[in-house]
Amino acid sequence: MRIVISTVSLLVIGIILLMMVAEMPKFGSPDNPSNNVVSQRFTEEVVKDTNIKNIVSAIITDYRGYDTLGETTVLFTGIAAVLTVLGAHVKAGQNKGSERNE
Repeated sequence: MRIVISTVSLLVIGIILLMMVAEMPKFGSPDNPSNNVVSQRFTEEVVKDTNIKNIVSAIITDYRGYDTLGETTVLFTGIAAVLTVLGAHVKAGQNKGSERNE
């Protein structure tokens, strides 16, 4: 019974997703809302909404704050991992060098 419910649920979700994709405007279409409405709103109302004079900084920090936080977290984690691996590699090289000197 669980398999039937799971299969039906996945089919319904898949059909809904396909219907949504079919309704989307074509990629690069000039009448796409992201090509006219969104950018126009950002450039005209960003100073009024955020009280920040620099439009790029306002969009990155205010409108896209959570997205930027996620990107920063990923970059920080990657840098920390690289530094950890490099630090372990340097320590291993120092230990080998000290064994040779003795």
